[in-house]
Parts: sequence; structure tokens; C-alpha cells
Amino acid sequence: MLTLKVITENQGEVIRQLAKKHFDAKDITDRIIALDVVRRTSQSALDANLTEVNRLSKTVGGLMKEGKMAEAEATKAQVAELKEKSRALETAKAGAETEIQECLTLIPNLPHASVPEGTGAEDNVCERTGGVTPELPDDALPHWELARKYGLIDFESGVKITGAGFPVYRGFGARLQRALINFFLDSAREAGYVEVEPPYLVNADSAYGTGNLPDKEGQMYYAGLDSLYLIPTAEVPVTNLYRDVILNESELPVRNTAYSACFRREAGSYGKDVRGLNRLHQFNKVEIVCIDKPERSGQTLREMVDYVQSLVGKLELPWRILRLCGGDLSFTSALTFDFEVFSAAQKRWLEVSSVSNFESYQANRLKCRYRDENKKTQLCHTLNGSALALPRIVAALLENNQTPEGIRIPGALAPYTGFEWIK
Repeated sequence: MLTLKVITENQGEVIRQLAKKHFDAKDITDRIIALDVVRRTSQSALDANLTEVNRLSKTVGGLMKEGKMAEAEATKAQVAELKEKSRALETAKAGAETEIQECLTLIPNLPHASVPEGTGAEDNVCERTGGVTPELPDDALPHWELARKYGLIDFESGVKITGAGFPVYRGFGARLQRALINFFLDSAREAGYVEVEPPYLVNADSAYGTGNLPDKEGQMYYAGLDSLYLIPTAEVPVTNLYRDVILNESELPVRNTAYSACFRREAGSYGKDVRGLNRLHQFNKVEIVCIDKPERSGQTLREMVDYVQSLVGKLELPWRILRLCGGDLSFTSALTFDFEVFSAAQKRWLEVSSVSNFESYQANRLKCRYRDENKKTQLCHTLNGSALALPRIVAALLENNQTPEGIRIPGALAPYTGFEWIK
């Protein structure tokens, strides 16, 4: 979240920048500034009361020794009155601080200066493209029909066992999942990321730290008996490894990778976008998470984007990279690049990765800091990206590589699958 100092010292700039995200920050920042006045005046009065209480308390003993009992009792009454006022001031100060924190959680991250103007996905800017779109015959099948034809994915059993959006993978389908996970993890390790195996459930502090709570869109599954949340991505537990941690500057950048199952309610999703693997409630993903110092996070973001580009290139998929506009940027992100691959049978682009720089927004919630060369502690910048999410990668691989002889496996993936064709 934004710091109180940023809002109180730069309210006009905060309002101006958040307008790019189509968020009107005027009323809520006015409220925060008013609450901060209450907080500061209460603290000032408390300090003055404490000084006076200490002064008066010291005089009581002297008055009693001098036999001035009436004056001593009057002074005691003054002290009691000041302490009562202090309790009221403490209550006002604590209430203001609590409400300030609540308000701060409702304000999005500021967009980076390079974020383009726009209201939605249609205004995103294509940065670059690559790969070759295959020429498929008119009777080419979408991946859900290919999955049925070759016995790769059992959507019906998933519905029976759990519900829609929870597919069962079988045979070559299950092996393809495992192969992709291992391919992505090995590639990340070779690129310098340290592998982590995280829990799949997190507590409220962890979900709050990465900005997943408050859950404004109702996307997280909640295990109420234990007050735990199923993770929507490995970003949540991996980033929280550094909650309440002060890193040394020499330890930066931190680079981690993790595989996990991901759980998302996908509230509000409907229509053709939910067919097959296009939108699931449970899916597999390999995540990359970086923590760096502010002046280098832009470079780190570019390196992460280049790394994800190398993955889709090795999988021989046609791809494009989009710089998200202000209206399509997430609540917590300062700058995001989306990767999409082209599904030749569906004749549409499918998002397979988002690579984002959150700057200090998550770090402020997490209290994730580093100690610089002057021994001063500063907030880190946090970044993360999908490298990669499996469902739509699998959809594009199946559709784009279908032939009359079967489905061809890309050369880079074949050593992991143990087969070159699905027939």
C-alpha cells in the first residue's frame, strides 16, 4: 500500500496519477489527511500531558513533606484529570490510526509513468510479437475436442468429483502437465532462480501482505474452520518469505521460483471464455518472484520479461507482449506486461503470463526492507510473473500442433514428456 507520507505530502500528485487507473482518490485522501491531523494533534497533546503529569507527580511528595496536604491532594486531582484526558486522547489516536490503515488498503498502487492511458484491454499496447502462427485446416479442433479425442482431459469426471473448472488429466494429458512443470522449473533454475516449494494455504497476514486481502473481487477460497486461504498463485507464500525481514543490500536481487496448484473462484466469469482450459478454478503454474532495490527494479522487470519470452519461444508458440494500460492494470501493480499466445483453432489470443513490478506497494504491507551501504533501512521493490501458467499453454500446444497423424510435441519439451507425438 501507499505510505501515509506519500499521501500527506503529495496528495495532488497521488490523485492525478490514480486517475490513470480510473480511481478517484480525492475523498479518501481527504479523509486520510483529516485523520492524520487527529492522530498528530492527539499525539502532541499526549506528549504535553505526559510532561505535565511527570512534573506534577514530582511536586506531590514535596508538598506532603511540607505539610501542605490540601495542595498535595489538589495536585493529585490534577494528575488524575490529566491521565483521564490522556486515555481519551489515546482512544482518539488509536481510532484514527486504525481508520487510516483501513483507508490506505482501499487505495490502489500508483501506475508507473510508462503506463499508457486507457480504459480496458482494447487500449493495451503491443510491445513486440514473435513466433509463427500455424496454418490449420478449416476442420481443426479446439483443445477440448482434442482432449476428448485423445483421452487427455476428463472434464466430466472433474465436474462429478468437484464441479466445473476442476478437470482431471489422464494418460498423455497428465504426463504433459508434469513435463511442463519440470521444464519450467528447470529453465528457471538455469536462469538463476532458487526453487521453493511453498504451502498451498496461507493465513490472513500473508494474503494481506501481497494485496490479496481485502478480497474486493471475491476470488479467494477460504477454509473458515482454520481461517486459512487457498493460494491464488505461489506469489503469495513465496513473497511472504520476506515479510518482516530486513535484507542486506548484498543479498539483492532475490530470485525465487515455485510450482504450485492455484485456486481462484473466478467470480463473474461466464460465456465462451470459460470453455475447456480457458478459465479454471484449479490449475498449475510455475511462478517467478524477485525482490530488489528500487533503483534496479526496472532492469529486473525487463530481465523477467525477456526470460518469459524465451520460454514461449522454446515452446514454438506465436506470442505477443502487451503493456497494460491504466484501466487494465491490477489494483496492486505499478507496471505489468501480459504475455499472450495465439490459439490457432480458437482463432484468439490467450493470456498465459503477467509480469509485474509492484514497486514498494507490497513491500510496505509486508515490511520487507533492506539495509543499504549507509546502514539505513529502505523498502524493497517486489516483482513477480507467471513462468508459466499451464492451462492456456496446454490449450495452444494441443491446438497449434494438431496434424492428421496426431499432436506434435515441441522439440524442447519432448525430453521431458518422453514422447514426441500424442496419437
